[in-house]
Amino acid sequence: MNRSSASWVPWLLLLPALVLLVAFTHYPAVATLWHSFFSTARAGATSVFVGAENYQLLAEDPVFWQALRNNLLFALITVPAAIALSIAMALWVHRQVPGRALLRLAYFTPAILPMIAVANIWLFFYTPQYGLIAQISQAFGWGDHNWLGQPGTALPALMVVTIWKEAGFFMIFYLAALQQISPTLAEAAALEGASRWQYFQRVQWPLLMPTTVFVVINAVINAFRLVDHVVVMTRGGPDNATQLLLFYIYQVAFSFWDTSYAAALTVVLLTLLAIVAFVKFRLLDSRTHYQ
Repeated sequence: MNRSSASWVPWLLLLPALVLLVAFTHYPAVATLWHSFFSTARAGATSVFVGAENYQLLAEDPVFWQALRNNLLFALITVPAAIALSIAMALWVHRQVPGRALLRLAYFTPAILPMIAVANIWLFFYTPQYGLIAQISQAFGWGDHNWLGQPGTALPALMVVTIWKEAGFFMIFYLAALQQISPTLAEAAALEGASRWQYFQRVQWPLLMPTTVFVVINAVINAFRLVDHVVVMTRGGPDNATQLLLFYIYQVAFSFWDTSYAAALTVVLLTLLAIVAFVKFRLLDSRTHYQ
């Protein structure tokens, strides 16, 4: 094989992945952007170019702004909480503790459960009068509460479910990163009289930053694409208290059959995720330490 033909080998190997990426990621994104500038085809009315009309409607849509606020609050709480819990669990199971393998399995089990199964499990927990939380509350004389039926507690209840499911998944990445840190660093810190917290703050945490960048980006994306739990547990209620962006897009597209407006909403969601990813990489990558 000569040099010119050998130069095509890497591209040929990448070709299947490139075809799938273009067909199922880039092309749908461009098609969605294009479709957002047209009206939705109805019976007896074809789709016509309307320019930025869908985006004007979006700016005046109170449900969209409610969903956006809910999603931002959802991400601001669930992402740091899930990451903090996953780091704590990884640090715990990384040590030589009795039953370490069982602890790792227990922590990771929620991550392998299907989203719908998790939603149904927690739906039973939150059910008034008959649910597990209601029975525990009644046993202690605390009374009953409709966690998913009250606007003030419905969104926090969904946050708990998300944190519970994602913390075990992120723990695996932090555990793998901790296992790559040389034990000699811990020995050197112990000789210097560093406490466990000082060792984590000055040694482990900086070395975990590459993993943190990866986890933060995935956690934010997961927070904005959550729909399964909402469909099963609240369907956006009560009074749009748990209305999230992706579920609102699903409602507009498949319940109201306004695909053009749903395309505009999708473009806004993709733009938000792109901005978040760019900002995260710019801010966190400068503070990342690589071995």
